[in-house]
Amino acid sequence: MRPAEYDFHLFDLDGTLVDAEWSYTRAVFDRVGNRLDRRFSDREARVLWHGLGGARGDTLREIGVDPDAFWPAFHAVEDPIARAEATYLHDDAARLLDRVDEVGGPVGLVTHCQRFLADPVLDGLDLAGRFDAVVCCTDETGWKPDPDPIEHAMAALDVDPATDRGYYAGDGESDVGAAWNAGLDAVHVERVGHEDRGRCVLGDHRVRRLDELLEAT
Repeated sequence: MRPAEYDFHLFDLDGTLVDAEWSYTRAVFDRVGNRLDRRFSDREARVLWHGLGGARGDTLREIGVDPDAFWPAFHAVEDPIARAEATYLHDDAARLLDRVDEVGGPVGLVTHCQRFLADPVLDGLDLAGRFDAVVCCTDETGWKPDPDPIEHAMAALDVDPATDRGYYAGDGESDVGAAWNAGLDAVHVERVGHEDRGRCVLGDHRVRRLDELLEAT
């Protein structure tokens, strides 16, 4: 795969372009646990944060936590400034974004990260100006793997997969599903390893670092 072969470029955010320091993640789950009167193990925190078990709602139910109670508690304890300060840009993602800037074509971001968290992260890492459209999934826009949020981004970019070739890069199964459901090529970046994930995620392109996509350029 070469970015220059595509007319537009779409990315997930957390786990794909950026990640938060483990100390921040652990602290968030400690605070959520206090609200729900239930301690989350390190393994549970990592699985839920990275979506390693697939759909997070299913994972929560499997460990005996009501998703309708978890998500309000989770969003209530997150501090946008603290999260932004704890978040870093992967160096391989920076290299790919630089190459995408060089080859041209509109660039979009589609993320489950909520707007009140995503905006400070993008600003803090000087990423806000790198994207022509940012879609933060909500009940109105839809949730991956449904194609709706991807389609919202494509509409904002004024591109059509019937005539324009695009891809969506993400670190989760829902990212691959959303790409395929929207008629795009799917790039899966495996940052945690198949062993830790407990399964192998398929995709049109599968890499451990996003800059592997530059090797053929």
